[in-house]
Amino acid sequence: MTDLIQLASQPAVWAALATLVVMEVVLGIDNLIFISILTNKLPADQQTRARRIGIGLALILRLGLLGTVAFIVHLTEPVFSVLGQAFSWRDLILIGGGLFLLWKATKEIHHTVDPEPEAERSTGGTIGFGAAIGQILLLDLVFSIDSIITAVGMTEHVPVMMVAVVVAVVVMLVAAEPLSAFIARNPTVVMLALGFLIMIGMTLIAEGFGAHVPKGYIYTAMAFSAGVEGLNMLARRRRRPAPGAARAPAGQARRV
Repeated sequence: MTDLIQLASQPAVWAALATLVVMEVVLGIDNLIFISILTNKLPADQQTRARRIGIGLALILRLGLLGTVAFIVHLTEPVFSVLGQAFSWRDLILIGGGLFLLWKATKEIHHTVDPEPEAERSTGGTIGFGAAIGQILLLDLVFSIDSIITAVGMTEHVPVMMVAVVVAVVVMLVAAEPLSAFIARNPTVVMLALGFLIMIGMTLIAEGFGAHVPKGYIYTAMAFSAGVEGLNMLARRRRRPAPGAARAPAGQARRV
């Protein structure tokens, strides 16, 4: 308890906490987009529960990994080399997660462009609850390891990391329902979000092969694309006729 009070009295610790919270929230966007898209494929009565379970698993994984910081740090040590390129367990996890994201996003894009017959879609959902949770857990693990390794590089205080993780996951929990509803109401946003997942998957693979991609570039591109899509949505809404507006008969001449 005394150590926590001493930490709380240091301005540098508060600065590190604020930076970590922002970083964890930003990194959590990737995870949240994937959870929202995947759970929207479930029947309506299972979607909220699946989101809460998925985000809860993300919290458990992150806190559990923080309890093994010494082990997590060793994941960055090379385990073998291929043609002069060294690979660590972290690299392999990032490459595997990136490939999974590419496969999943491509599959969802194909389903969106060439959907199943109406009779099959009317059954409600195209994925089982257990399969959805399993896929969420897999991506939770990938994003959690990347998040914790980044946090370890920013501060050495585990309590600070834990507080930042809890705050970020609470933000994810609050934002999950509005984001999922927004994606469900706007089909074009689904395609944009799937494009984000492809970009994130390629970034994970590049990082796994040792090519560092600044996160600022990635999130700036995502923000710009989201801004353009927001303008398109606003333009479509402006062009849409008012609900009570009556149309003139087709054969009626317009008077000047």
